[in-house]
Amino acid sequence: MSPVEIGSAAVVALLVLIYLGMPIGIGMLAVSFAGVAAIRGETVSLRMMGAVANDSLQEYLFAVVPLFVLMGLLVTVSRVGKDTFDVFQKLLGRVTAGLGVATVFANAVFAAITGISIASATVFSRVAVPEMTRHGYTRKFATGVVAGSSVLGMLIPPSLLMIVYAVLAEESVGRMFLAGIGPGILIAAAFCVTIVLLARFRKDFVFEDGEDSAEFGDMSLAEIARKSAPIVSLMLVVLGGLYGGFLNPTEAGAAGAFGALVIALVRRSLDRRLFWNLLVEAGQITVSVLFLILAATFFSRMLALSGVPRALAQVFLTGPIGPYGFLLVYLLLITALGCLIDSISIMLILLPIALPIANAAGFDLIWFGVLTVVTVEVGLLTPPFGLSVYVIKSAMDEPDLRVGEIFRGALPFVLAMFVSIALIVAFPLIATWLARL
Repeated sequence: MSPVEIGSAAVVALLVLIYLGMPIGIGMLAVSFAGVAAIRGETVSLRMMGAVANDSLQEYLFAVVPLFVLMGLLVTVSRVGKDTFDVFQKLLGRVTAGLGVATVFANAVFAAITGISIASATVFSRVAVPEMTRHGYTRKFATGVVAGSSVLGMLIPPSLLMIVYAVLAEESVGRMFLAGIGPGILIAAAFCVTIVLLARFRKDFVFEDGEDSAEFGDMSLAEIARKSAPIVSLMLVVLGGLYGGFLNPTEAGAAGAFGALVIALVRRSLDRRLFWNLLVEAGQITVSVLFLILAATFFSRMLALSGVPRALAQVFLTGPIGPYGFLLVYLLLITALGCLIDSISIMLILLPIALPIANAAGFDLIWFGVLTVVTVEVGLLTPPFGLSVYVIKSAMDEPDLRVGEIFRGALPFVLAMFVSIALIVAFPLIATWLARL
């Protein structure tokens, strides 16, 4: 067999192993080792595996992963999400379907300090959904808004997916964070427009009695300031330090984790046992992410050795499909895989193949990364996988709440995301103008 045939067989074998239920990281390591051994021999394969383990994880940059994960977990337990929602509920209560819009804004702000979509889904399913249903919104709409707006956690920096992409594409993490701001604002705005349109033209979808009859209590300016102070302080420390040039991404993560710890201690929402559990959880998430990155790096080197990306680039870029035909196929493939496997796994499987083609096509890899992350996040809302939907179902703990009800509520937001993706494709500056300053 030629190297290209071996590489192609390795890709097919990986997909089969994933379908059979093998963990993706282990499957990647297995097919990569077998592929390199078939091309160059077992000795070279063993040496390459050792080199990959050393080269892929020794970077100082990787310290950013546990720090941002720990910050997100600490923020989640310190009730910052509820306070953020309360503030936006007060500010937007008089807007049509104001609680839905408040949920989007609160999720966007919460995303700016957590970077994990699942954390947003967990917090706001317990905070926003009961409040919305109490004020006359349908449960389908309430859970759909929370599911839809939870994806902002991976778009608005800091974002774990942005970090993973930056590592795989060898791009600046700081620039990837900057590139996520414009698309994050765009998608948040698209969600707000979707909510307003639904409230006007599909009132039965949004309100139990067909009208917005919600009434809210008063909140003083002092209380608004008190509830806003923790999250504003964290944003100033993390984002201000990062974008002001005072901190690099790893230092910003450390400052943010320390700030979140201080907030949790001041609010007395953290005891010794819970803190230990959070440290263990942060460690587990970090190890799983870094192991996947190691496996993906080996997989990428095996593919480069086989010549598969170069062969695919010739097929896509010299044939009738062309660069944007390749981009369409790539985005559709991500959407399809999003129905079956998780976000990070999709990126780790596809990017080693797609990045060389995108580079050969002359695409801006920052823009390409933003499109990748946004499209991957669609998978959080689509059946049958739809991780955010299942997280909401689990967090709500209501036996009569069906998963299908949440998927139907999230459908308008899936459509809004596809419109946003089309706009980012048509107007790349949405993603690149801040990153290129």
